[in-house]
Amino acid sequence: MADAYKALADPTRRAILDELTERDGQTLFELVTRLVTVHGLSSSRQAISQHLDVLEAAGLVHRRREGRYTFHHLDTAPLAEIARRWPSPPGGSPDPPE
Repeated sequence: MADAYKALADPTRRAILDELTERDGQTLFELVTRLVTVHGLSSSRQAISQHLDVLEAAGLVHRRREGRYTFHHLDTAPLAEIARRWPSPPGGSPDPPE
């Protein structure tokens, strides 16, 4: 579970997860293009590839190869484990402190 926290700590990795939530199964090129156009990030393909490695190590992303293309898929199972560990209190969320 520690790998998931580390992966989620970085804003670029969270943006990658947002993109895969919007459209699962993107190639590296597609992800880089959308991160630049939608999120205004200017990371290189190599940097995004390294972020994907961290996300994959945390179990949040899986890769699927088809011919010369690699597609990246979101896996929310580690997030479900976090939610099970700290469930919402009975009756919903507590009121925020004033």
